[in-house]
Amino acid sequence: MFIQQCPSLFTFSSSSPSFLTQTFVKSTVFCCLTPSPERSSSERNEIRFGLPSKGHMAAVTLNLLKDCQLSVKQVNPRQYVAYIPQLSNMEVWFQRPKDIVRKLLSGDLDLGIFGLDTVTEYGQVMEDDREWMYEGRIVNGMFSNEWGDKVDEFVEFALKHPECVNGGTTIRCPCTLVKCQNKKFLNVETVKVHLYRNGFVPDYYVWIYHGEKQVHQRCSSSVRVSVSETDKMVSDNMNHTTYHRMICDATGPEFNPDEEPNAEARNFYDMIRAGDKPALFDDMSNFIQELLPQDNLMPLDFYSTKKLVRGLGLLVQVIHCCVNNCMIYWGDDSDLNSCKKCGLARYKQKVRGSGNRLYIRKLKVPYKKMHYFPITPRLQRLYASTATTNEMRWHSEHHMEDGKMCHPSDAPAWKHFDGCFPDFSSEVRNVRLGLFADGFQPFGQSGQQYSLWPVVVTPYNLPPDLCMKEEFMFLTVLVPGPTNPKGKIDVFLQPLIAELKSLWGVGVQTYDISKRQNFQMRAALMWTINDFPAYSMMSGWSTAGKTKDTYKSRDELNKYCRRPQFAQNLVTSKYPDVPFVLNKSQKKDVLEWVKKLRFPDGYASNLGRCVDANKLKMFGMKSHDCHVFMQRLLPIALREFLPNRIWEPITEISLFFKQLTSSSLTDEELRNLDEQIPVILCNLEKIFPPSFFDSMEHLPVHLAYEARIAGPVHYRWMYPPERYLRKIKHKIMNKAQVKGSISIGYIMDEAAKFASFYFKEGDPTLPLKEKRNEVYLDDIVDDDMFEILKPPGKAIGAEGKRYLADNEYIAAHLYVLMNCPKVQPFIDVFIREKRKQFPNLNDEAVNAVTEQEFPSWFEKYVCS
Repeated sequence: MFIQQCPSLFTFSSSSPSFLTQTFVKSTVFCCLTPSPERSSSERNEIRFGLPSKGHMAAVTLNLLKDCQLSVKQVNPRQYVAYIPQLSNMEVWFQRPKDIVRKLLSGDLDLGIFGLDTVTEYGQVMEDDREWMYEGRIVNGMFSNEWGDKVDEFVEFALKHPECVNGGTTIRCPCTLVKCQNKKFLNVETVKVHLYRNGFVPDYYVWIYHGEKQVHQRCSSSVRVSVSETDKMVSDNMNHTTYHRMICDATGPEFNPDEEPNAEARNFYDMIRAGDKPALFDDMSNFIQELLPQDNLMPLDFYSTKKLVRGLGLLVQVIHCCVNNCMIYWGDDSDLNSCKKCGLARYKQKVRGSGNRLYIRKLKVPYKKMHYFPITPRLQRLYASTATTNEMRWHSEHHMEDGKMCHPSDAPAWKHFDGCFPDFSSEVRNVRLGLFADGFQPFGQSGQQYSLWPVVVTPYNLPPDLCMKEEFMFLTVLVPGPTNPKGKIDVFLQPLIAELKSLWGVGVQTYDISKRQNFQMRAALMWTINDFPAYSMMSGWSTAGKTKDTYKSRDELNKYCRRPQFAQNLVTSKYPDVPFVLNKSQKKDVLEWVKKLRFPDGYASNLGRCVDANKLKMFGMKSHDCHVFMQRLLPIALREFLPNRIWEPITEISLFFKQLTSSSLTDEELRNLDEQIPVILCNLEKIFPPSFFDSMEHLPVHLAYEARIAGPVHYRWMYPPERYLRKIKHKIMNKAQVKGSISIGYIMDEAAKFASFYFKEGDPTLPLKEKRNEVYLDDIVDDDMFEILKPPGKAIGAEGKRYLADNEYIAAHLYVLMNCPKVQPFIDVFIREKRKQFPNLNDEAVNAVTEQEFPSWFEKYVCS
């Protein structure tokens, strides 16, 4: 009826547009599918007819449709709808052939015309009989030539669908081997051999893993699925994910996949399908493709996107190693097949297994390998983005204020280096590097013993808010396990050392995007950062310490110093209690106090979770938590329980580290610390036994001098590297391939971070990122409000109310007054009056008088 009413639409002449003519000539298949009941055309009151179109229509085509008395409306850039005057309830939708098939299956279209190739691609029309896959493979004891031709056609079909081809040459093997079964990618010749030997996996009539799409109906009448096979078919249609198999287990054998699920079940299936990330990503890509112009460059699917993003990553080299860590097969030794020191083979044996189960490896598999990430392209990338190139010159463009060192570039060591190598320092874009190495167990303390040692390099050209941040720590070497490399770690550092020598001596041509010019970038390694075990490995020196306070050290105590009060009681054979040890009740009080402590967000971890109330000790504290406890909490915790002669030296060592680790330092402060620390340690030696003082306890003698030479301590301590190792550990998704998981995760993170530098605002590292408990009172405009009453934060936990005791009220009142900038002028007036009234007052006496008398004086002064 439609053709009779619109004959002019199907009349073509030599003047007809080639697009329209070719479309109808090639579209030889007319398809009519019954829509689902929920999407019936009766609900729309019109019939929708789909005709193939290739996106934007030319003006001549639109004019032809209008000449055919059709009213054309453009719904979106890829979709046109024509209305036929003779058929008021008919709409003609011009769409891409694939969209016509999709909308026919969903019920959005009632009729459609599309090409045979489109039908085949969607799996709607297949060969009438695919029983050949399971019949006729062997005839009279010989492989059938006809069956082999069919296998060749299957392979050719799979190669036509790049989304199912890995690396351009390998496809999933559908044979019956347990390791295959559409799970393992092999080259096409190997797939053919497997199929000849083992045949196809059962019930693989729809080639979903080789490019054939899923549909609700299949035209092949040769596939017979019994009730007992229903679960298998549903599992195939759902792509075999764990979530999808859960559906089959829940529905049971009575589930009929040919019926449309109800609305509730369909919502559940949509949720399950959303768990299949590649499929969800493909759907999103297809949706966006419909909205974009035809010649857009957006990737079509998850595979294409992953391939594109992988191209943004930088180089990683896999280098084979001797299984005993004797050497690496690199440089001049890259072609050797055995270790030149121990003689062990480089590759595993090609034949493995025993008896009738022998397997031959086609590829050479090394016994051990390491990953090396060249540092040069990563340093060049810092100058390739406007978000980072200016920051790389900060070290030479800033000026030190008030004699305070806030960066290594302010320190004498940096300036001395510039004076010794003026040709290097004359180019401010040359890079100063620090290197740190440390090991960790990827499986935890209770898992398999495996020691992995990353080596990381970081640039010091950056300003303080970016320097030593995770985004600018570059993983360079992954020293393989499972054992600790110990003294052989230098074997794995050979590629890095060679590259650093090249960067120091020759450099590499680099493009500076901010100045639009090339320059010869060089690099220098300023220092290494390690804990003591790693320091021993990197330097070759011994760092082992002695034992602490033990019974043996008590026996030897009087041999070196006279402390009879610590000697053993010869009658009871017991040792007396020492004054620097807390008793059980005191330990309990301290731990209860620690358990109730609350810190600002990010200042320290929750120490309350480290308290063991039964064993009266603390466990699981990170090194940063130990420093917080020593610098901030230890003097307060011990104040009530220790005599002054013991408490004061402990407090002095706490304050020493508190001042030493400040973010900015002056030469005068460091000289004072350098003079104080020997006295502090001598006072401690009067309290604790000699065996307590190993190398770690004597190390503080050198720390103040080191900070005076090299700058603030936090640029050379291990906390940032340790946090970075935790981030690396979380990249291990496959515990059978630890190094590979870390390598892939690092490359992907690196590509994502580099891409973020090209966003509108730039990045780098988003220094203004709001913290979890951060609250800014910008909407409150009150110049009279004290700054101390407007903190950038909020309370942690539920609010509570209580009345303050008199001493608490006085302390809170004094704290508010002493910490308000607006009150400081009045404090100065008060101090001047007191010094005028009492000229002989020293600073301590002035502070004491201020704490006692200033609040009442201030109240009278303001009210008068």
